[in-house]
Amino acid sequence: MHGSGSQRRLVEQLQKRGILKSERVIFTMLATDRALYTDRSPYTDAPQPIGHKATISAPHMHAYTLELLADKLTDGASILDVGSGSGFLTACFARMVGSTGRVVGVEHLWRLVQRSTENVRRDDPNLLSNGCLRFVLGDGVLGWAEGAPYDAIHVGAAACKVPPKLVEQLSHGGRLLVPIGCPGRAQWLTQVDKKPDEPIGGSSRRSKWRGEWKSVGEELKRVQEGCPSKSPRGWW
Repeated sequence: MHGSGSQRRLVEQLQKRGILKSERVIFTMLATDRALYTDRSPYTDAPQPIGHKATISAPHMHAYTLELLADKLTDGASILDVGSGSGFLTACFARMVGSTGRVVGVEHLWRLVQRSTENVRRDDPNLLSNGCLRFVLGDGVLGWAEGAPYDAIHVGAAACKVPPKLVEQLSHGGRLLVPIGCPGRAQWLTQVDKKPDEPIGGSSRRSKWRGEWKSVGEELKRVQEGCPSKSPRGWW
């Protein structure tokens, strides 16, 4: 059941809270209706189960991710979404990089690959038919070497440490966003920016998963306690 609300109202609320700021991200979230990716309270700012012990992230987490990656989500960019789940954020990536870009969503369950593909087909089949976006079955810890290097990599499930294979698959100057935290411990959203002269490792700065958020050189507004973008599934 969709319940009350609409995508526009949801976006307006995220703007009022200071989470959504850039016009490109606002336009993208308006264009991508969450109700096409989950039928359980799509406009409530909370994660929702999508089956198979996975969830679709809370809308504020999608907004934060898009804002933090916005300068990498340019026309023609190459993006990897590890743990693509419902496909909502992957579709947002595809809209932001345009028809000349490439976006790959990696999932470890074939049923989720199928479901995300169906969701995007209902939303905008052109994202699939023009070759911009595809979903593949794979082990997230290994990334997707076939499409590397990537200008940005987003990881939906928590890891105990920054996955080296994913950093290897970043382009020079590329960015990785991954929640770091072992089971039962606090999780931190970690941003890794790969320097042009670094083959692996990059420079990173952690953003606290709950409460005060920080990105490189900028403090984000304190918000109501959030939840992990997807339930940790022990991939790492």
